[in-house]
Amino acid sequence: MVMSVPYRRLLMLAFLLVTAFCALGYRLVDLQVLRHDELRDWAKNNTQRRVLFEPRRGEIRDVRGNLLATSVFVKTICADPTLIGPHAQEVARAIAPLLEVNEAELAQRLQPRLRTNELGNVLTNRYVVLKRKVKVETWQSIQDTMEDLKLSVDETQLTRTERGFYRNLRHKSVFADSLDDQQRVYPNESLAAHVLGFVGVGERVVDGERVIETTGIEGIERTLNSKLSGVRGWRMTETDRSRREVVPFREQEVQARDGLNVVLTIDAGIQHIVEMELAEAIKKHTPISASAIVVRPKTGEILAMATLPTFDPNKPGDFEAAARRNRVICDISEPGSTFKIVVVSGALNEHLVTLQDKFDCEHGQFYYAGKLLRDHHGYGILSVEEIITKSSNIGSAKIGFKLGEEGLHGYIRSYGFGDRTGIPLPGEVAGIVHPVKNWNKLSISRIPMGHEIASTPLQMVMAMSTIANGGKAMRPMLVNRLEDQQGRTVVRYQPQMVRQVVSPEAASQMVQALKTVVATNGTAPKAALEYYTVAGKTGTAQKPPYAPGMYFSSFIGFFPADDPELCISVVLDEPKHGYYGGTTAAPFFHNIAERTASYLNLRPELPVPDPQFTNNPKQRPGLLTARRN
Repeated sequence: MVMSVPYRRLLMLAFLLVTAFCALGYRLVDLQVLRHDELRDWAKNNTQRRVLFEPRRGEIRDVRGNLLATSVFVKTICADPTLIGPHAQEVARAIAPLLEVNEAELAQRLQPRLRTNELGNVLTNRYVVLKRKVKVETWQSIQDTMEDLKLSVDETQLTRTERGFYRNLRHKSVFADSLDDQQRVYPNESLAAHVLGFVGVGERVVDGERVIETTGIEGIERTLNSKLSGVRGWRMTETDRSRREVVPFREQEVQARDGLNVVLTIDAGIQHIVEMELAEAIKKHTPISASAIVVRPKTGEILAMATLPTFDPNKPGDFEAAARRNRVICDISEPGSTFKIVVVSGALNEHLVTLQDKFDCEHGQFYYAGKLLRDHHGYGILSVEEIITKSSNIGSAKIGFKLGEEGLHGYIRSYGFGDRTGIPLPGEVAGIVHPVKNWNKLSISRIPMGHEIASTPLQMVMAMSTIANGGKAMRPMLVNRLEDQQGRTVVRYQPQMVRQVVSPEAASQMVQALKTVVATNGTAPKAALEYYTVAGKTGTAQKPPYAPGMYFSSFIGFFPADDPELCISVVLDEPKHGYYGGTTAAPFFHNIAERTASYLNLRPELPVPDPQFTNNPKQRPGLLTARRN
């Protein structure tokens, strides 16, 4: 039976409809079932956005609350060259001085450009970053400048479309990124730079998304980076096809938690005094470097720590790596005669000697194990106290013989040499202390005077602080507390005693001996103070390869000697115009100590002359009592 034409057409139409519905059904199954998860994620990624909020980095302050480091919000300035058109040169001329960039280079970046992507689509450069870290005030000036921009066209003759173009050029072509960035600022520039450190820009992945963040590179900025950084916030929301937020579909928003403020034990006033005096030392003696530390012996608090040359943490890249190195904790050297406090205090603690015991110092020349050991002057019979006063190498060696190799090594380690002090700064080194099995025949005669051993300036000042603190070694303390943004204390750090190194009696005897160092017959009379008794020790150590003029010169002292408030170390690396610690470093100890005592209003220990008689030395019968704090 032959089908009629209409019937065949109807059948064909039915077949096509069934096929179409089957294809549609398959497509629906494919979209709704087989590819459901894939398409759901694609749609979610296409419309949902997660916006990350960077927290404000915490501030760093000194112990009195003075600002040392802070963060200010800044803008990332961008441009849309398609809205600028042929006026790139005029726009660049107007805003280049505000951005502090080269005008010609900026004009090139503002030129509209076309490019073809891998799919063959033609794209324009509608988003060009002009400069990051621009202050809000500068961005406001740019906006004002763009509004008043004078162009080489007669705008009164423009069509409506052309007027719209120039309106967009002035108000939309140069814009700031929607999210604020922040810039680290050190308002005092190089003050305490090696303590504060500096920051840089780091990149890490957060939930699969790469984010750029400020991170500490050196100093406290690095050590306490996790405390200063805070916690990021975020917002989950939806956007339309123009990537504008659809506020009613905002799902959740978590505010960023700002970083904690770090309050140091550093006192900016004392730090300034120290850095000024080191600058004078550099000027007078032109050493390779100069370093100083101010410590409270009773607590281990560091009130100042400085080394020159220094740098500006606002622009660390402008300085050499050597200037950014904290030599107080990173550089080691043979400490020289300051190290004699270890062997003498150890022998006193073991009751092997008393301050009155006598030793023959061989008139400055002593052969031991076939090698000559010299003193800088030829001394005969000296007491233990006089060995400290005169800084006799031979006398120290003979005291070392009494203490013995194991005993001497034990006290060296007990004072903390060969270990890091634990100060919260990156890069600290442990120094060099050889085990007894590696000592040679000369070691027992050389180590007591600070040779064949290497320490940092911080280790040495903490050892002297141990003597000042009755034999108690304290951990150096650099952070006083952490505070939130409202100024409430979150964590307060307490002084930590490490160990009792020598007895209070032995420490007291050492103080008595160290007082004589600043007397007129000692090695450092220039370290003496007018209103306070000073106890201290000079150090003059040759540097490898032990060529002429290559010395580390130092003085470490504390005052008032019998109830110490401060312990101060001054170290000069290869000073010129003299190299003995008593003539190069000691005067700057005196200056720092005198100015710091006045700054802190410390009560004078010695009588203060009556002011009405100070101008006439013959009329000074009366003495004022010590002033109070």
